[in-house]
Amino acid sequence: MRKAELDYILGTMLDSHGNVSDLNITVGKPPQVESSGQLVPVTFDKASIPALTPFQNEILAINLINSDRRLTETLVSEGSCDSSYSLPGKARFRVNIFSQRGQYSIILRKLSTQIPTLADLKVPEVLNGIGEEKNGLVLVTGATGSGKSSTLAAVLRLINENKSVHVLTLEDPVEFAHPHIKATFNQREMGIDFDTFATGLRAALRQAPKVILVGEMRDRETVEIGISAAETGHLVLSTLHTIDAGQTINRILGMFDKDEEKQMRIRLADTIRWVVSQRLLPKVGGGRVAVIEIMRTNLRVKDSILNGESEGKTFYDIIESGDSYGMQTFDKAILKLFEDEAITEETAMAYASHKPVVGRGIDMIKSKKGEKTTDIEGLKIDKSYDKKVKLGSR
Repeated sequence: MRKAELDYILGTMLDSHGNVSDLNITVGKPPQVESSGQLVPVTFDKASIPALTPFQNEILAINLINSDRRLTETLVSEGSCDSSYSLPGKARFRVNIFSQRGQYSIILRKLSTQIPTLADLKVPEVLNGIGEEKNGLVLVTGATGSGKSSTLAAVLRLINENKSVHVLTLEDPVEFAHPHIKATFNQREMGIDFDTFATGLRAALRQAPKVILVGEMRDRETVEIGISAAETGHLVLSTLHTIDAGQTINRILGMFDKDEEKQMRIRLADTIRWVVSQRLLPKVGGGRVAVIEIMRTNLRVKDSILNGESEGKTFYDIIESGDSYGMQTFDKAILKLFEDEAITEETAMAYASHKPVVGRGIDMIKSKKGEKTTDIEGLKIDKSYDKKVKLGSR
């Protein structure tokens, strides 16, 4: 297969629908794209492919790997490999090829070529404060495809526009190519410039950066070196696949042995600056909208990291009462979207962290608007009830 043919296939898939985030190439299914969170099939020149064969997928995988020996060895030995692919003039993709039941499947995540601003992402303005941090650890968390990379890219753009510092990124692969504005950027890609996040991060400490972006905190060693970098005056930005701030802290602590926990709690309490968690919800009228939970360090957060959560002192409780610090829970963000009629009641309840809290909030919003808060109608007092009871007791 020639590159032009591969580019035609990927380009047709990309242009087939609006809001395409992923291309999905799986044996037994037609080529599909994820559009606004839904998988939909793609047709080529008005003809559909009913089901991809193992041979077709293998040919596509070989061409995407492009004879890269390291990627081929990784795919064979580990069952999956990551790379990037550029579609000239259209898009860049983060590519994952993996084996399933002896066949290859391919997922291509579309990468934005334009670096967004925090305003573009419609996130709370308080997140501009991340760019003002001098050191410490900032974590952006959420499921795959929830917009973590975009948020971090926007933070780096803010730093780039306002600070003359050296920024070093360690990515798998490089997603946003940052120009040199005020800051000086060096962007390293796993597999090409370094072999693991841990070794790349260890080397970064000798490369004189002020800001370090680590694509993902995947293991204990990376976390430990990242915290060490934050302790020595670097601002370290990274991601974790956790659903909220509380789980993020517990996940990090869970990477270490019981006898190390106390020391790690002290180090984490001293270095953590922000935990920003993200979810994407289906929006009324199509598309998706981001909801964000924000936790930033204060004395109560430090105390809960040091001594663990307790009744009335959970991370959720701290965030819920932290309005003055710019904190917000997922539930508060969801209720704001519902009030603005950006999402439906069903969506709000489905994605709520604490359904009773969101349920009560929805009822209050509906009451303000003069809408019914219950479907139960026709209730009235049974005035003869007391008489019936007296008669029955004789």
